[in-house]
Amino acid sequence: MAHEEQSFNEFYTEVKEIEKRDSVLTSKQQIDRLLRPGATYFNLNPFEVLQLDCDTPLEQIKKKYRSLSILVHPDKNPDNLERAQQAFEIISKAYKTLDNEVTRKKCLEVYEEAKDRTDMMIAEKKKKLKKEGKHDAVPEDDPSKYKHAIYVMVMKLFADIERRRQQLEVRDMEERKRKREAEIDEEEQRDLQKEWQKNFEESRQNRVNSWHTFQAGSSSSSSSSSVATAEKVKSKKSKKAKYTSFNPPKIKPETR
Repeated sequence: MAHEEQSFNEFYTEVKEIEKRDSVLTSKQQIDRLLRPGATYFNLNPFEVLQLDCDTPLEQIKKKYRSLSILVHPDKNPDNLERAQQAFEIISKAYKTLDNEVTRKKCLEVYEEAKDRTDMMIAEKKKKLKKEGKHDAVPEDDPSKYKHAIYVMVMKLFADIERRRQQLEVRDMEERKRKREAEIDEEEQRDLQKEWQKNFEESRQNRVNSWHTFQAGSSSSSSSSSVATAEKVKSKKSKKAKYTSFNPPKIKPETR
């Protein structure tokens, strides 16, 4: 009887756990979980989004994704369309991250680093307690608290990665903006140079035309002046010839 009662209790506990898990997997609760205040950083961890342990096989990841995506799909939540769409996108992004071998490996590396850091933290705590002559027991000796400490460290590392990504994005954006401004400045300088060259060529042609006009006017004036001078000289010569060619009459001797 005792054995049967123990088996029944175990079965009952398992059933309750299933019911509890299923109650969490309702559309509204899943949408609220994914969009709750502060969920932005929680959702950086794809395992957290899909409610899975990091050692979950890929086949189980696919099954969980399908079940969650159906629950939060906008078509299944017409009364909560906008939030359902947001939740669906979060789940889809998490699955794509884990479905890709490279990005899934990076996520697992975060868990490994979180475990290493947590172990180092615990070791430092124990070392400090021993140095103070105290018992070296720490809360993280409890498996559940140890798991929670790793969980907290995982969240912190994902948040650090996201902050670095945003910083790089801002830096990259500023660099692109700087390059674009430099390109625009160069284009403006080229346009100004072209405009200056065009104006210079036009003004040079105007100067040449003016010089030709001046030269033509000078030649005409010089020619007129030469003609007038020649006329004056000719007139003087004519007058001189007129006076120099005059012969007075000869006087005849008187006859008586």
